[in-house]
This record gives sequence, structure tokens and C-alpha cells, in this order.
Amino acid sequence: MTSVARRPVPARDAGTEAYPGQRQPAAPPRSGGSHGPRARARAVPPKKESGRASTRVVLAVIALGAAAVIALWWHSTPDVSGLGGWLTGAGEVLGLLAGYGVVVLVALMARLPPLERGIGTDQLARWHAMGGRYVVCVVWAHALLIVWGYAVEAHTSVTGETAALLTQYPDVLMATVGGFLLLGVGLISMRAARRRVRYETWYYLHLYTYLAIALAFSHQFADGAAFVNNLAARFWWSAMYLTVAVLIIWYRFVVPLRSFARHGFHVIGVRQEGPGIVSVYIGGARLDELDAEPGQFFRWRFLTRSLWWSSHPYSLSAAPGKDLLRITVKDLGDHSQALARLQPGTRVVAEGPYGAFTATGSGRGVVLLAGGVGITPLRAMFATLPGPVTLIYRASSTEDVVFADELDAIAAARGATVHYVIGSRAELGGDPLSPRVLRSLAPAIDEQDVYVCGPDGMALAAIAALRAAGVPKRSIHRESFEF
Repeated sequence: MTSVARRPVPARDAGTEAYPGQRQPAAPPRSGGSHGPRARARAVPPKKESGRASTRVVLAVIALGAAAVIALWWHSTPDVSGLGGWLTGAGEVLGLLAGYGVVVLVALMARLPPLERGIGTDQLARWHAMGGRYVVCVVWAHALLIVWGYAVEAHTSVTGETAALLTQYPDVLMATVGGFLLLGVGLISMRAARRRVRYETWYYLHLYTYLAIALAFSHQFADGAAFVNNLAARFWWSAMYLTVAVLIIWYRFVVPLRSFARHGFHVIGVRQEGPGIVSVYIGGARLDELDAEPGQFFRWRFLTRSLWWSSHPYSLSAAPGKDLLRITVKDLGDHSQALARLQPGTRVVAEGPYGAFTATGSGRGVVLLAGGVGITPLRAMFATLPGPVTLIYRASSTEDVVFADELDAIAAARGATVHYVIGSRAELGGDPLSPRVLRSLAPAIDEQDVYVCGPDGMALAAIAALRAAGVPKRSIHRESFEF
């Protein structure tokens, strides 16, 4: 196996380093964080988990909301009889659950700090994706059951009843258009289709979800039996929608603009780290007020002619400093390609910090398991995690290894170990991250916290190997690349 273990060596002095673009040797800048290959590592204890939502609490709140919606239907439906009545009743309760479900989906991705820090964006995105599939199915089940139930009660055909609903009932046509928009967004978000669509295309098509919700909202009040004669229900239902709308506006627009004005984010320079990989150094004032932690990410909007209209999530690749942040990006599309051409002074809007991929403070040793450019958040954590740390870095070739000098310097300064596992499976003669290999690289791995970051295929295989190696599920922490 091509596995090179880097052991502690005498630490090198931290020399004077320059900002990228200055007429000095090419090296990262110094700041309050460890950004350079010769910067000393400094252990930072995990921050107290204040203002963070619990997964169980959030799921319990969502379930209670669903129960309240069912209770609202029950209250507004005094009698159900006959096949038509049961079909219509089922359609009505599904319609209410669909209206509640879209609000939950939007709230999950509203970038609320307690959710982002307590649960994590990748987990919220998985809930959002799974919930989205259910909501689209519920929307269309609602429509089909209502049409069928009305047709049975009116003793007419399903096609005739469909035409009557679309032409004679208020706002049904708009709700139908909204339903098709949701279906289209759901189809384009399926994994098979998503891989064939650029991120920017998918992102802006996804915005049609808001139009679909707006088109269906008035239909709920105009035709929903639970709201027609129930002013209190209309008030609280509207309040729920309005609250989520305000949260979206506040956290997606007001907070980032306020942060932009206060901190003055701007590009200091760009540094080539390897083939197709660049680091962008971003300066600003009072950046410690952001309360960012190693392992977290921001959504970055670079204010150039070609980039201002979209924001992309990139993790911090070094511990955040008082006046400097660093991200490292692999060339995977038009946006990441354009970052290599950023000029010093380019203004930046940064949303965040986001993510729950941070130190747990368990007091046990830590194993960091990186694949490819997944090293970026782990590089930041490697320099700051307290206690014994082992880094296992998986790459297909030596050209894919990023930050080797920095990682070696950090390991030397803090007495940590770096294992570079390099080569293809064929070259290595088997699975380079099998349970046996993982135990040989980190003998006490089943007693430590393990942080995994890399491409989905590598990460899922690594997690399976970790479980087979005896690592408890609660001790495995993963950061996903795909939202």
C-alpha cells in the first residue's frame, strides 16, 4: 500500500509571509488563524453549544405541527359518509398536509442559525430533499382524490369533474399550475437529473418553488373547507406562512447585507494550490465577531460582472482569523473556474457561518479522514482541535494532494500524525480504506471521534468501513459536498 506516515519532526519557525499578489515569495498571509505552511498550530477548545437546535426537538416540532393540521381537518369535517365522502375527506387532509409541508421545506432551508449550527446544512438538505419528494406526491394525491371524490358524489366522469374544477372553482387553475411547477422542480432535483444540470441552472429552477407556493396559497382559502368559515384558522395559517417569509427575507437578504456593510469583505489574493485548485484569501474587519469555527462554511457571492448573481458554499480551509479568511476550491464548473481570475479588492458578500461539522468537545482523540478536496474543512480543524489527532488523507495521485507542507508543519508543531494514502485501488492492491487498514493507521479508532469529508462515494464507503472497524455511529461525523 502506498501509505506514507508523517511523524513529528522539529517545528519550523513561523517566518514573515506575504499576501498573494505581493512582490514577495508566494506564500499565504499571516493573520489570527493558521493560514500558512509555516504557521504554528494552535489548539482551540470547542465552543459551547448555545443556540443550537436539537434534531429530536426539531423533528418533534414538525410532527406536532402535522398533528395540529390533522386536528384542524377533523374539526372542520363533522361527518364523512360514502365512498365520495371518504375520497374527498382524504383529499382535503392531504391538501392541508401539503400546504403545511411546503412551509416546513422552506423553513428548513431558510438558513436559520439554530438549525444550521445544531443540525447542519447537509442534514437539513437531506431532510429537504426527502420531504420534497413526499410533498410533491401528497400534492398530486390530494388533487386526484378530490377530483375522484367530487366525481363520485356528482355521479359524473373524472374528466368532466376535472374540467368543472378548473373552470368553475376559484383559484383551482392557479393551484394546478403551482402543482406542475412543484412536479417539475421535483423531477429536476432527482439525483439522475441533478447530475446532468449545472448548479446555477438547478438553483434558479428551484426558485420556482416560491412561485408554486404563492399560486396555491389563495386556493387554500378559497376552496379549503377548513378555512372558508373559520377566521381563526385563516389567521394562524397566514401567520405561519408570513413568519417563514419574514425569516427568509431576514436571513437570506438583510443579515448578509448587514454583515457586508460591517465587515467589508474583499479579496486579498488568489493562490494556486495544485492543478485546478486555488485558494482565495478574503480580508475584512472584526471577522472574529462572525463566531466562525473550523469545519464551517460560508456562501460566497463575489461581486464581479460574471459572479455577482449567484452564491456558492465553500468551507474555510484554515482557522478563521480576526482579519482574514481562506477558502480553497477545486475547478468543477464555471463558477469555480472564475475564482482563479479574481482580482485583489473584489468585494464579497458572505453568508454564514453555516454547518455543524465542528469539534464535539468529547475529550477523546480524533481521526480526520479526508478524500481529495475534502481536505479543506479538515485542514482547518487539524490545526485547532485539542488532544491527539490523526489525519488520514486519501488521494488518487500525488498531484491531488493539497496542503502537504502545511499539514506536515502542523503535525510537527502539535505532535500529530498524517497518513497519505495515495494511488488507485489497482495500484494499492485492494481497498485502501478497509477496516483492517483503518485500524492499522489509527489503532484506537473505535474509541475516537472520526470526521469524514470527501466525495459521496468515498465518504459512504469510508463510513461503512468505520462501522465495520467498530466505530459507533454517534462517533462518526460527516460533511457532504452535495446539498
